Amino acid sequence: MKEEEILGHLVERIGSKLKELRKKKGYKSYENFAFDHDLPRMQYWRIETGRTSVTLKTLVRILTIHDLTVEEFFHGLYLESRRRKNR
Repeated sequence: MKEEEILGHLVERIGSKLKELRKKKGYKSYENFAFDHDLPRMQYWRIETGRTSVTLKTLVRILTIHDLTVEEFFHGLYLESRRRKNR
Protein backbone atom coordinates (compact mmCIF):
# COMPACT_ATOMS: atom_id res chain seq x y z
CA MET A 1 0.00 0.00 0.00
CA LYS A 2 1.31 3.43 -0.89
CA GLU A 3 1.78 6.18 1.66
CA GLU A 4 -1.10 8.22 0.20
CA GLU A 5 -3.45 5.26 0.42
CA ILE A 6 -2.46 4.56 4.01
CA LEU A 7 -2.98 8.20 4.97
CA GLY A 8 -6.31 8.39 3.16
CA HIS A 9 -7.54 5.24 4.88
CA LEU A 10 -6.45 6.56 8.29
CA VAL A 11 -8.17 9.92 7.72
CA GLU A 12 -11.39 8.07 6.86
CA ARG A 13 -11.12 5.83 9.94
CA ILE A 14 -10.53 8.82 12.22
CA GLY A 15 -13.53 10.61 10.75
CA SER A 16 -15.72 7.55 11.06
CA LYS A 17 -14.72 7.07 14.69
CA LEU A 18 -15.43 10.73 15.49
CA LYS A 19 -18.85 10.38 13.88
CA GLU A 20 -19.51 7.29 16.01
CA LEU A 21 -18.45 9.18 19.17
CA ARG A 22 -20.73 12.10 18.25
CA LYS A 23 -23.70 9.78 17.82
CA LYS A 24 -22.96 8.04 21.13
CA LYS A 25 -23.15 11.47 22.73
CA GLY A 26 -26.70 11.74 21.39
CA TYR A 27 -26.09 14.07 18.44
CA LYS A 28 -27.81 12.99 15.24
CA SER A 29 -26.51 16.04 13.40
CA TYR A 30 -22.87 17.02 12.98
CA GLU A 31 -24.10 20.62 12.69
CA ASN A 32 -25.66 20.64 16.15
CA PHE A 33 -22.58 19.01 17.65
CA ALA A 34 -20.26 21.53 16.01
CA PHE A 35 -22.48 24.46 16.99
CA ASP A 36 -22.82 23.33 20.62
CA HIS A 37 -19.05 22.92 20.95
CA ASP A 38 -18.01 26.02 19.01
CA LEU A 39 -16.40 24.10 16.15
CA PRO A 40 -16.53 25.31 12.54
CA ARG A 41 -19.39 23.27 11.05
CA MET A 42 -17.94 22.75 7.58
CA GLN A 43 -14.51 21.85 8.94
CA TYR A 44 -16.05 19.34 11.32
CA TRP A 45 -18.12 17.82 8.50
CA ARG A 46 -15.00 17.48 6.34
CA ILE A 47 -13.20 15.73 9.20
CA GLU A 48 -16.05 13.31 9.88
CA THR A 49 -16.40 12.42 6.21
CA GLY A 50 -12.66 11.94 5.73
CA ARG A 51 -12.40 14.75 3.21
CA THR A 52 -9.67 16.52 5.15
CA SER A 53 -6.99 15.65 7.66
CA VAL A 54 -7.55 16.78 11.20
CA THR A 55 -4.82 18.76 12.91
CA LEU A 56 -3.55 17.49 16.23
CA LYS A 57 -4.84 20.65 17.91
CA THR A 58 -8.36 20.13 16.55
CA LEU A 59 -8.29 16.42 17.32
CA VAL A 60 -7.33 17.12 20.94
CA ARG A 61 -10.12 19.68 21.16
CA ILE A 62 -12.70 17.20 19.85
CA LEU A 63 -11.41 14.36 22.01
CA THR A 64 -11.58 16.58 25.09
CA ILE A 65 -15.30 17.00 24.39
CA HIS A 66 -15.57 13.20 24.47
CA ASP A 67 -13.38 12.89 27.60
CA LEU A 68 -10.76 10.90 25.67
CA THR A 69 -7.01 11.23 25.36
CA VAL A 70 -5.21 10.91 22.05
CA GLU A 71 -3.73 7.65 23.30
CA GLU A 72 -7.14 6.21 24.19
CA PHE A 73 -8.55 7.27 20.84
CA PHE A 74 -5.80 5.69 18.75
CA HIS A 75 -5.65 2.60 20.95
CA GLY A 76 -9.37 2.16 20.27
CA LEU A 77 -8.76 2.46 16.52
CA TYR A 78 -5.96 -0.09 16.82
CA LEU A 79 -8.17 -2.56 18.68
CA GLU A 80 -10.96 -2.18 16.09
CA SER A 81 -8.45 -2.80 13.32
CA ARG A 82 -7.18 -5.98 15.05
CA ARG A 83 -10.76 -7.26 15.49
CA ARG A 84 -11.48 -6.76 11.79
CA LYS A 85 -8.33 -8.62 10.80
CA ASN A 86 -9.17 -11.56 13.07
CA ARG A 87 -12.64 -12.13 11.59
